[in-house]
Amino acid sequence: MKVIASALALLLFGPALVADTKPEVREEILVVVNRHIITRRALNQAVEQQHAALYRQFSGKELDEKLKDAREKTLGGLVDAFLLEDKGAELGSPITDDYVRASIDGIKKENNFATDADLERALKGSLGIGLPEFTKRQKQQATQQFVLQREVFSKVAVEDNELRAYYEDHKDEYRMLSRFRIRELVLAKGATAEDQATARKQLEGVQTELKAGKAFEELARLHSTSPSKATGGDLGWMNKGFLRASIEEAAGKLKPEQVSEPIETDKDLYLIQLIAMEDAPVKSFTDVKAKILEKLQEPKAQNAIEQYLAGLRMRANIRYLVPKDQILKG
Repeated sequence: MKVIASALALLLFGPALVADTKPEVREEILVVVNRHIITRRALNQAVEQQHAALYRQFSGKELDEKLKDAREKTLGGLVDAFLLEDKGAELGSPITDDYVRASIDGIKKENNFATDADLERALKGSLGIGLPEFTKRQKQQATQQFVLQREVFSKVAVEDNELRAYYEDHKDEYRMLSRFRIRELVLAKGATAEDQATARKQLEGVQTELKAGKAFEELARLHSTSPSKATGGDLGWMNKGFLRASIEEAAGKLKPEQVSEPIETDKDLYLIQLIAMEDAPVKSFTDVKAKILEKLQEPKAQNAIEQYLAGLRMRANIRYLVPKDQILKG
């Protein structure tokens, strides 16, 4: 569950705000939260990451306002993260390593990542973190969400007719990615001008055979230099955005069974044949009901979340080893 509440926006949507409990030698400890510590380095890293996130989301005056109290909110997020982690342990949180592993496998499947390495490359490109750090963050956030769901959100009622009305008014929010299925025939251009001339002549020959009625998949098996030749060039169903733009653009102009004009990249020559194209379907109400419930609970639960966290802080052992006003100055 994703909670958009002012006290927890940094906690659940920004970078991981949980400091290491094993500081390096000479690491300055700023705050002790029960059995956890917040170091100056951890706080500064979290603030830098939060600033980066704010710059991605906001601009102008709105950005200036967000930056003013970003350090204070980040520090509060660190404290609250530890309090929710401890509360999760007290409640017997079901967020196990196996649970997180299943969640990550779901992310891979949803985004067409075949391996952990594929996911890690995407994470490093978009978030600048590896899979181990992402896994840790997933577990932290899932534990926080478990506590809030049990202690706060479960007590906030939303009528079923409200959920269905929201779904009908916001169906585009739950639209899946368009997808398509093509066959490819790939010819390597080679390194020399002579090689490239040979490849283009071979491609012309393939086009001639296609016009004569020979099956695309048969020609792919005979001539293609891609591993997909084993399936007659069939790449299976893929979401838009997975292949290079020139290929997807060409596929979008085809009707089923039509073959594209030659597509040239720096290394290869392509012909593609469209098998089928599907418009982006909308997920069913049943599939998204839980997400809509979370969304509609958020504004109703905002005050309750603030009060709940205030109670956790009051009962916790929070000690500032450096005065808070000095910490906030940087």
